[in-house]
Amino acid sequence: MIRFYNTLSRKKEEFIPIGKVVTMYSCGPTVYNYAHIGNMRAYLFMDSVRRVLKYNGYKLKGVMNITDVGHLLSDGDEGEDKMEKASREQQKTVYEIAEKYTEAFMSDLNKLNIGKPEIIAKATDHISDMIEYVKKLVELGYGYEINDGIYFDISKFPSYGKLSGLDLENQIAGARVDVNDEKRHPADFALWKKASKEHIMQWPSPWGMGYPGWHIECSAMSKKYLGSRFDIHTGGVDHIPVHHENEIEALEGHKTVNYWMHGEFMQVDGGKMSKSLGNTYTVSDLEAKGYSPMVFRYFCLNTHYRKTLNFTFAALDAAKTAYSRLLSAIDEHKNGKAEIPQSKLEKFQRDFIEAINDDINIPLALGVLWNMLKEAHSKQIYELAQKFDAVLGLRLDTVPQAEKVDAPKEVIELAEKRLTARQNKEWAASDALRDEISALGFIIIDKKDGYELKPKA
Repeated sequence: MIRFYNTLSRKKEEFIPIGKVVTMYSCGPTVYNYAHIGNMRAYLFMDSVRRVLKYNGYKLKGVMNITDVGHLLSDGDEGEDKMEKASREQQKTVYEIAEKYTEAFMSDLNKLNIGKPEIIAKATDHISDMIEYVKKLVELGYGYEINDGIYFDISKFPSYGKLSGLDLENQIAGARVDVNDEKRHPADFALWKKASKEHIMQWPSPWGMGYPGWHIECSAMSKKYLGSRFDIHTGGVDHIPVHHENEIEALEGHKTVNYWMHGEFMQVDGGKMSKSLGNTYTVSDLEAKGYSPMVFRYFCLNTHYRKTLNFTFAALDAAKTAYSRLLSAIDEHKNGKAEIPQSKLEKFQRDFIEAINDDINIPLALGVLWNMLKEAHSKQIYELAQKFDAVLGLRLDTVPQAEKVDAPKEVIELAEKRLTARQNKEWAASDALRDEISALGFIIIDKKDGYELKPKA
């Protein structure tokens, strides 16, 4: 039995899918800039949900949007479109901006071993679907027109606020949304924005030239591909009070998402991470500093998705060391001869699946793996670790690489001579060369495919 924490009910619930194929919608990126590692944590969370479901034998129909229009600079409905701002600053067309950063995002998914959902839906490919969605809301009396666009009237939808727990009666105009005197309520949000002549991205509609509101994109695309009710909707916690609250159910007249699931924030050095603060890093930034994408993935998986994760380079260094040790420990089992009792192997499997099925407790599942690796070297353990990797996605079949150490040319030459001596079984010469290396301040560790040099502590 799988249990997921449902943001809507504020508790863990048994996962019972609607049909034979699990339907899942995940909020994707707004492709106006490179995704930072805080963004990527949300997609690692999405990936973990998908991997756990597949491990349990479910087939998936997943959708992820690419927002390439309509996401304004503020959480409300004012300001410049993020795509147009990037277009102006980088002197590229909005479509060139979208293509550039979509490709970069997909590259990061590959680096981090994040599986892509079955359907990738670009907002600009679905404008007609959004217009039809807005037309129906207006016909039902939920939408109204003012000078700058069509807005959703939250007063007509009594259950508005249930996902985020917003107290709308006491909400102060402008606290989370910009003030617009024509709006009936400060929290009413744009379904369709009317465009000025200079606005680059605009399309014809029953209300004149314009573009969709950010929130309506996901409502229209999830309905198109997953129907009027689907199983799971994932995203970051920052989406709860505005974006996800505004993915409305009014058109259907019933609950559209059974399980709302949200990943927590990543902080940097105990503080907020944001592009505006200049303290963001990309996956490529980490690579340039010598950290592989798998090290970052391992770092993230050691904290439960519903807990805040504090990024520091000291913590990433610890993850780098631990991941290297993990690969080495698994590799040592690859050709092991020990026979592990079947009952013990089954216990490891039970413990692992109980961990991942308890609201995706990957940190606990990693603990099961580490405990399993303490067994006598056995190919059975190696094979079971690879099976677990279907959930972990850590590429645990990777051959561990010795960490490079800057050693003087003289030390490296002695190490190479010693390797040749060992290959020729000249043990006395080998021991003498080891002593020379030690006298120069280095320790040499023999490996089956060579050696590793480490400076003395």
